[in-house]
Amino acid sequence: MDGILNILKPPGMTSHDVVAFVRRLVGGRKTGHTGTLDPGAAGVLVICVGRATRIIQFLPGDKEYRAEITFGLATSTGDAFGEVVYRHDATTLTRGTVEEALQDFVGEILQVPPMTSAIRYQGKKLYELARQGVEVERRPRRVNIYSLRLVRMDRLGTPHPRVLVDVACSAGTYIRTLCTDLGERLGCGAYMSFLLRTRVGGFPVTQALTLEEVEDLARQGRLFSKLVKLDRALEHLPCVYVRQGAVDRVKSGNPLYWPGVAAAPDFLQEGQLVRLCSDQALLAVARAVADPTRPGCHQFKPVRILI
Repeated sequence: MDGILNILKPPGMTSHDVVAFVRRLVGGRKTGHTGTLDPGAAGVLVICVGRATRIIQFLPGDKEYRAEITFGLATSTGDAFGEVVYRHDATTLTRGTVEEALQDFVGEILQVPPMTSAIRYQGKKLYELARQGVEVERRPRRVNIYSLRLVRMDRLGTPHPRVLVDVACSAGTYIRTLCTDLGERLGCGAYMSFLLRTRVGGFPVTQALTLEEVEDLARQGRLFSKLVKLDRALEHLPCVYVRQGAVDRVKSGNPLYWPGVAAAPDFLQEGQLVRLCSDQALLAVARAVADPTRPGCHQFKPVRILI
C-alpha cells in the first residue's frame, strides 16, 4: 500500500479529516496530503500513502481552480464563512471591466497571505491566531498566475454580481486573496464565495475518487489498484538507470558515480533532480552534480532514498 490517491474532498471536511479517513482504511499506514484545501472548498486533495509520503516535496505543485467571486461585499476571512465588513453597490460593473482587471493579475505577482492560512508565525499557525482575534503583519510572497479566465458572469446590473473564473497558478497561491485583491482593484470589494480545485500537478478532478468510492474499494480489498505508484508520480523527473553493481551503494545513500550509470539523459543541468532507477525498482531521487574528473559528465547525490 505505497502510492498516491486522488481524492475528491467534499465541502465541510478539513484536509486533516480526509487524511485521517484514508489512514483508517489503509490500516494506519503513514499518510499525508500534498497541500491543504480549505474546509469550505471542494476538489482535488492528493493523498500519499506509505513510502509515497517521502516524495511529497518532489511532486509538481502547480494547481488549477474554478472560483466563484461575489462583488460588492468583503468579508473578514475573504470567503463566505466570514463576517461582512464592507458593502458597496456594484451595479455598474461590466464583463469587460472585470476581464480587463483580471489580466492585471496574470504573471508573477505579490500576495499577502491571509490570516486564515496555515503559515506559521512564532510557532503558531496563522489561522490559530485568527481564531484568538490576533492579527499579525505578513510578508508578501511571490506567486505565479499562469492564466486567469472569466467563465461566466451572473446577476449583472445588481448590487452584488458574481463571476466564475478558472485559475492556473503556482504552489502557494491563495485564491481568496486573489479574489479580495480583485475587488480592491475594481473599487467595489469582493470575496470568494465558492472554490473548486480542479487539478493538482498531474491529478485532475475528473479522475478523483469520492470518499464513498474509496471506502467501497477498501472494503472489497481493491484500493491498492487505485494507488498511483511512485515512479509514475515522478515521471516529470528525468530517469537515470543504475548498473546492478551500484544499486547497493545508492540504497545506502552514497553518490552514484559515472561508472555506475547504465544510461542517462543528455544535457542535464547542474543541480537538476532525477530519478535513480534499477531494472526492478525506483531507488531514489538524486541531484545531478558536475563530475570534476569527467568533463561533461555528472555524479548523482541521493536526496531521498525510496527503497
